[in-house]
Amino acid sequence: QVQLAESGGGLVQAGGSLRLSCAASGRTFSTYPMGWVRQAPGKDREFVAAIGRSAGNTYYGDSVKGRFTISRDNAKNTVYLQMNSLKPEDTAVYYCAAGRPYGKIPTIANDFDSWGQGTQVTVSS
Repeated sequence: QVQLAESGGGLVQAGGSLRLSCAASGRTFSTYPMGWVRQAPGKDREFVAAIGRSAGNTYYGDSVKGRFTISRDNAKNTVYLQMNSLKPEDTAVYYCAAGRPYGKIPTIANDFDSWGQGTQVTVSS
């Protein structure tokens, strides 16, 4: 299991930007495909983005394509989510998540096995 801790959430106006960070413990971070999932109150968890172990492959949910960018720095055991052109409908708790070691890149929320505690993102209109 990998321990995950998100940070960087907050309140931003529509059209603004935020960058979320996820710090992972241990020395096996590079073996995990990583990603982000979000959940708004009363809604199911929604897949946002994922990145392969080497950072060469990424996959995005349709609602964030062209606006969000996922990246990772394996030397720092950190994954990022750069969120631009934010919309009120992006308001949610954002969870950092890890897939299985050496596994394929996740493409749906249920592909992830480990989760952080979440960080709140609120976009005002």
